[in-house]
Amino acid sequence: MYIKIPFMNNFLKEFKDRGYFYQCTDEKALSKKLNEESIRGYIGFDCTAQSLHVGSLLQIMCLRLMQKHGHKPIVLLGGGTTRIGDPSGKDKTRKILDENEIEKNIKSIENILKKFLETKDEKVAPIFVNNYTWLKNLNYISFLRDIGKYFTINKMLSFDSVKLRLEREQSLSYMEFNYMILQAYDFLELNKKENCLLQIGGSDQWGNIINGVELIKRYSSKEVYGLTTELITLASGAKMGKTESGAIWLDKKLFSVFDYWQFWRNTDDKDVIKFLKMFTDLNLNEIENVSTQDINEQKIILANKATSILHGANEAAEAEKIARNSFSGNSSGENLPNTKVDISNIGNDVVNLVSIIDKNLSKSEIRRLIKSNGVKINNQIISDDKFIISNELIKKNNFIKVSIGKKKHYKIVI
Repeated sequence: MYIKIPFMNNFLKEFKDRGYFYQCTDEKALSKKLNEESIRGYIGFDCTAQSLHVGSLLQIMCLRLMQKHGHKPIVLLGGGTTRIGDPSGKDKTRKILDENEIEKNIKSIENILKKFLETKDEKVAPIFVNNYTWLKNLNYISFLRDIGKYFTINKMLSFDSVKLRLEREQSLSYMEFNYMILQAYDFLELNKKENCLLQIGGSDQWGNIINGVELIKRYSSKEVYGLTTELITLASGAKMGKTESGAIWLDKKLFSVFDYWQFWRNTDDKDVIKFLKMFTDLNLNEIENVSTQDINEQKIILANKATSILHGANEAAEAEKIARNSFSGNSSGENLPNTKVDISNIGNDVVNLVSIIDKNLSKSEIRRLIKSNGVKINNQIISDDKFIISNELIKKNNFIKVSIGKKKHYKIVI
């Protein structure tokens, strides 16, 4: 809900204008505080994988926006809470990783975040913290006495992260139930150690953020704030960050620059302007001008700007060049990203196309694509789902170019 505020702070105004805003604990007071001074605000990231994916990108853009307006972001890497697991939006307890895996993930995610954030200007350079540093040595009795007394079971049961699981009669472990208390405690620790006054998160984190704001007020009588963003879905209704082909990772070792560029280039027409506001640094006047251009040019601008932020302008330009060549329909595919296929269990002489074309599609989906003329090998339409890839075809270029529809092109190296 929007509240009209006289002399609204520029950070909050742009936060709204770009479509980030969903809820705020006290918008008027936060706007006043932001007008008075530069503050520190934090966003937490669990470390369940070696990379974040596009589903985390909106939060990262919020950190960038803080820096743009002179505020200092704190990045909390959940080395401690990852050992428990956030139940928000989950149907079941997720796998708990071992400590070495979590530490590797933390280092990898920190390196990715540094690509997005300004690290040289000390005034706004991010502070990276790992909540395991204060969670690992907690004394259970002392924690219950000093922190647990501020929480009621009644209130905890009212939050969606708990209530929805229980309504669906899905198990919720006591370990997960404690997650919201630990996240609130994180905010308290950051307030004490780093003078952190703001927590930002997705709208599914609202209950956890409220807990932190109220804990700090009860514990130390200090005023802090919570701010949440929309949970982004694609025009198709799919969750942002996940596609039929899997996660859109921010690490190019897991998801190539070309595929990342293609992801943005393939944005639904209805989402292009929204995503230009959310996921690029173009100012709103520039976006207004872009909106008058041909829709395909809008998508190319989105792909270039979004890819440049993560991978750099040169890599974005190279991805566009490869894409334009691929779309021409006559390129050999030499510059396309590799998909390596092991044929040791298939046969040394011949390989059936359906068995290797795309590991993210079912064989029935691949057959349907082939029968509808949606698959090309080396720019030639394949209409037979029993098509055999022979050694002779592979040896011609040491790879084959695969095109699925008009938008997906890659090469298979066997």
